[in-house]
Amino acid sequence: MFTSVLMIEKALTSADVEFVTSLHGDEDVAFHVLLQPRGDQADRLLRAIDDVALGELDEAARENETPEGEEAVGQGQKALEVSLVALRAAGSAAEGRLIEDHPLDALKGLVDEIDADEVIVLTDPHYVEEFFHRDWASRARHKVGVPVLKLFSHSKS
Repeated sequence: MFTSVLMIEKALTSADVEFVTSLHGDEDVAFHVLLQPRGDQADRLLRAIDDVALGELDEAARENETPEGEEAVGQGQKALEVSLVALRAAGSAAEGRLIEDHPLDALKGLVDEIDADEVIVLTDPHYVEEFFHRDWASRARHKVGVPVLKLFSHSKS
């Protein structure tokens, strides 16, 4: 069985699930999902700049409404549960956990713990971080020792 660590920041959509579960054809894949709620990972200014870059000015103006702290954790747990149910319904083995601090350390630890074959980072575009190679995928490529695939989510934030 192929083992993938899937890093996400919000609930997977049906299109996301179809996309990641079809990457390896008919091969069985076990997903180990790490979710860090969006409100805990980047400051509002960077998120607003990403929104402006995407032409979503209304979203940029509402960045102060993004949940943070305990509210973000509660929503993150729900998003994780929805994602795991969807992956299992698609026929894949799936388990997961929330990460609140140091996502790349958690990623490296999990990759080593389960002897993962790959890492898939599935997020919305984060143009500022990607430009400076500070996004999860760019940083993980230098840390985890397995292939890292960067994919964009099929839904808006």
